[in-house]
Amino acid sequence: MFVDGPNVLRDEFDVDLDDVRAAAADAGPLVATRLYLDEHAPPGLIQAAEARGYRVITTSGDVDVRLAVDVARFAAEGRAATIAVASRDTDFKPAVEAANEYGLATLAIAPGSHGRSDALRNAVDRGITLEEATDESE
Repeated sequence: MFVDGPNVLRDEFDVDLDDVRAAAADAGPLVATRLYLDEHAPPGLIQAAEARGYRVITTSGDVDVRLAVDVARFAAEGRAATIAVASRDTDFKPAVEAANEYGLATLAIAPGSHGRSDALRNAVDRGITLEEATDESE
């Protein structure tokens, strides 16, 4: 699972990282749980994510590029059966398309229906919002 921190962890979405994990785990066992943040991420956020079992990857460059490269690498190396991307950003469409071409299942998890990327949702095998995922688990 690959989480686009700057795009998902926004005040207007009030996202709980445990909910993101649960939504991805519904698609199968998690072999990687990564949260991508920029260099300005608050230390408290990093600590909280690590305490929840996320591998936090901070970058001084573009978070989107690093995440997309990692998705493509996982797909090419066959390191997972399913690639889950938590974002609302169309920039990940080529990365999930590459995963599809390698025969992996793909899942897009949007923080909410507001601002959800239709292009990303249409590129994956399954697209859900966190609201739908938490409703299904109740």
